[in-house]
Amino acid sequence: MKIGITCYPTYGGSGVVATELGTELAARGHEVHFISYAPPVRLAANDRITFHEVEVSNYPLFDHAPYALTLSVKMLEVAESARLDLLHVHYAIPHSVSAILARSMAAPRRLPFITTLHGTDITLVGNDRSFLPITRFSIEQSDGVTCISNYLKNKTIEVFDIKRPIEVIPNFVNCDIYCRKDDPALRARWAPSGEPILMHLSNFRPVKRVTDVVEIFDLVRSKMAAKLVLMGDGPDRGAVEWTIRRKGLTKDVFLLGKQDRVYEKLGVADLFLLPSDLEAFGLAALEAMACEVPVIGTNVGGMPDVVQHGADGYLVEPRDVGSAGRFAIEILSRADRGREMGQRAREDARRRFCAEDVIPHYEAYYRRVLETAVSAGA
Repeated sequence: MKIGITCYPTYGGSGVVATELGTELAARGHEVHFISYAPPVRLAANDRITFHEVEVSNYPLFDHAPYALTLSVKMLEVAESARLDLLHVHYAIPHSVSAILARSMAAPRRLPFITTLHGTDITLVGNDRSFLPITRFSIEQSDGVTCISNYLKNKTIEVFDIKRPIEVIPNFVNCDIYCRKDDPALRARWAPSGEPILMHLSNFRPVKRVTDVVEIFDLVRSKMAAKLVLMGDGPDRGAVEWTIRRKGLTKDVFLLGKQDRVYEKLGVADLFLLPSDLEAFGLAALEAMACEVPVIGTNVGGMPDVVQHGADGYLVEPRDVGSAGRFAIEILSRADRGREMGQRAREDARRRFCAEDVIPHYEAYYRRVLETAVSAGA
């Protein structure tokens, strides 16, 4: 198949999932075209992948660049030049709106598109109800809709009163790449005396509660020597740095900024912390689990579908730093317990979330959408 993918190319779960999906589809022989204003952060060179840049107009009439319109034109252009079979957009706003326009402009040729929801569309409407009608319209007008978790599917139906079918296809990892690999040099750089390493990966937005990560680490440090590695960047970076200084943890915390090959770092961690206020899925937790790292997360959203409490990690209520700290100390105080939970995490990730098992679900869904489009008169 020839597939066009549009996502936000920024450092976040949805962009990572879209990029990894395109990479896996290309590896399975499909032709993939990414259409966005910048290359996705994890997009690597590939003979079967082409990136098409959306150049946003600076026409002086517009106070704000009309990205959705420019994107729709680029979608049409790529669809015609590459003879795309379908478009797959991540986020309804604004990408589904652009796909609707591209599909209309492509008539009489049918250009079906699939919308994958990651959770931010619901957050957007929660912050500004004026977006509800256009978001609902975009979902209803899609030729196919997928969600990354049962939680998000149910929430989407509840918030938008959606009547159409929604397919649940979970996030995934390449289990051959995301695995535990010993790197004594890297571990010695962060923990020269063999201290346990705690790790966190996110876009440092308020919902991720990265300052809570530091608070949890502070509780651990009150009981044992340890190191904390933070990957990512975003609006809460300043607050995180201030909390580190206030707690006197500067020598024990490593701020790496944005990283591409995160699996290389995750492979030396002893514990992963993801104390978010909300996660529609929890991709970073899954990436850690695949690397045999137990996870402490929050009992919200889609996280309970990923982390099995007491088996491969622990779940606490959001902002319950005390409980998270106690669980962290329990895991790190007993090396055998941490190894056992990490092995279970890896087994669980392989059993339910490996790319080799999830990507065929996407391929089958693409075929169903294409068959429906043909029967509808494409």
